[in-house]
Amino acid sequence: MAARALASTGHPVLAHIIPIRRCNLACTYCNEFDDFSNPVPTDEMFRRIDKLGALGTTIVTISGGEPLLHPELDDVIRRIRSNGMIAGLITNGYLLVADRIKRLNRAGLEWLQISIDNVNPDEVSKKSLKVLDKKLQLLAEHAEFHVNINSVVGSGIHHPQDALTIGRRALELGFTSTIGIIHDGSGQLQPLGEEERRIYDEMKSWEKRSFTRINAFQDNIAQGLPNDWRCRAGARYLYICEDGLVHYCSQQRGYPGVPLATYTRDDMRREYLTEKSCAPHCTVSCVHQVSIFDGWRAPQHPAQSTPVVAGELVQIK
Repeated sequence: MAARALASTGHPVLAHIIPIRRCNLACTYCNEFDDFSNPVPTDEMFRRIDKLGALGTTIVTISGGEPLLHPELDDVIRRIRSNGMIAGLITNGYLLVADRIKRLNRAGLEWLQISIDNVNPDEVSKKSLKVLDKKLQLLAEHAEFHVNINSVVGSGIHHPQDALTIGRRALELGFTSTIGIIHDGSGQLQPLGEEERRIYDEMKSWEKRSFTRINAFQDNIAQGLPNDWRCRAGARYLYICEDGLVHYCSQQRGYPGVPLATYTRDDMRREYLTEKSCAPHCTVSCVHQVSIFDGWRAPQHPAQSTPVVAGELVQIK
């Protein structure tokens, strides 16, 4: 995957796709859910996945809302795999039982992530180790796919030391462990406090066992410092909402807001070269991890002055 991403700029490396916006929880810091939406029809999900395959996408991560609420999720995973793409899933874990995990195995899921916010549930988040530990034990027993447990520090988390307990439990069960920094309501960073920074640094020392990490990016976020980088959202990273529109990311929905069904190489070229004003204080690390492949290539321009044709800067074939 890395070699292909370095060799060619003409395909998305990662796409997040939303099969349902509804969630069975209501974490107060989250702006990515509602409590009423219907699942996207499976045939429409297939069309979107096939389009991502035609664009040459490498990895498709299913997110939400809570994706396990989609009644045909296993078929969605199979469709991703049939297009030759890596299939991942981000879930709150509440709906996992042994049979459900085995169905995910049969569907061909390759990795799964659960974010756990605290040891005991509180008014901010019900995604607690107390509630989810039995689900983690089921995953350890039955999952044939990679499992990563992400703990968090930052805005709204009352007991940041819980991240250490969660991370150690993940490693004890044979999973990988990462730590994330919770963004504010607009997806922007807030600097960590002294105790939060100490915990972040300790968990970072486990990085040789972590699932994925871009250290300089995360370190700056922890200190409340801006990052100087070229965000390739809309080109190398695509966020496809439940309405089938392409957005920069979960925190910048509405831009560019083009239907995936009509998304073209020209759209990708334009967004590859477009400077994003939100980039310096962004906390969406998956976008940065993808964009790092092109960090030294193709200087970007503000949206109003981005050239439509820029073959001398970047090749998208």
